Amino acid sequence: MRRHQAEQVGDIVHQFLREEGLETPYNEYRLLQSWPEVVGQGIAQLTSNLQIRNRVLYVKLKSSVLRQELMYGRQSLVYRLNEHVGAQVIDHIVLS
Repeated sequence: MRRHQAEQVGDIVHQFLREEGLETPYNEYRLLQSWPEVVGQGIAQLTSNLQIRNRVLYVKLKSSVLRQELMYGRQSLVYRLNEHVGAQVIDHIVLS
């Protein structure tokens, strides 16, 4: 048996996800899972109910002071989360 085109397993999985329409939900899942790593454990413990709808990340915060602090760095946070996933998953964050 000869190999005509050798492909990496990661490329094959990525192609399968794209063809089946699962790439976006998978990237959204990865972004939500990376939240504690990107913002830190302290902030992650004060957040709950993370959801992504229509390319917007909704985050419920337990501290109004933290909410105010995160409001200033929202665009930076969007950039860091998307960079961590390696795809443009969200465009905006709503903090409540």
